[in-house]
Amino acid sequence: MVIALGSDHASFELKEEIKKNLAEQKIEFKDFGTNSCNSVDYPEFGFKVANAVANGEYPKGILFCGSGIGMSIVANKVPKIRAALCNDVYTAKLSREHNDANILVLAGRIIGIGLAKEIVKVWLNTKFSEEKRHADRISQISDIERKYCK
Repeated sequence: MVIALGSDHASFELKEEIKKNLAEQKIEFKDFGTNSCNSVDYPEFGFKVANAVANGEYPKGILFCGSGIGMSIVANKVPKIRAALCNDVYTAKLSREHNDANILVLAGRIIGIGLAKEIVKVWLNTKFSEEKRHADRISQISDIERKYCK
C-alpha cells in the first residue's frame, strides 16, 4: 500500500517526521507537498491528496495542517472522501472502524510527534468493521454526495 501525504507549512516538520517513521516501517508514500516551512495556501495540497485518493490512485491519505481544520474542510469537499481530524488514538481507531475514513488529518500545532506516530499506526492498522449499521451510514453519506456533489 502506498499512502498519499500532503501538508501546509505549519505542519511540514510533522509530515517529515511521519515520513521517516513510515519509511522505517517499510510503508511507501507519495508526498504531494508542501516542501518547506515557507507559507503556502493549504487548499492546494489538501485537494491534491483528496483527489488522488478519491480517484483510486492511493487507498488512503494523510494530511497535516496547523489545526487540522482547514485540511479537513478541503478534503471533505471532494466526493468519496471521508477525512477525519484525529488528535488522539481513540478517534483514529473509530474513524476507521465506524466511518471507514480514507484520509487522516493531523494537527501539527496541537499534537506532538510521539502521539502522531501512535495515531498513524492505529489508523493504518484498523480495518472498517463492515457492521451493517456502519455500512448503512457510509451508504447514506454516498447518497448525499450523489445528490449534492454533481
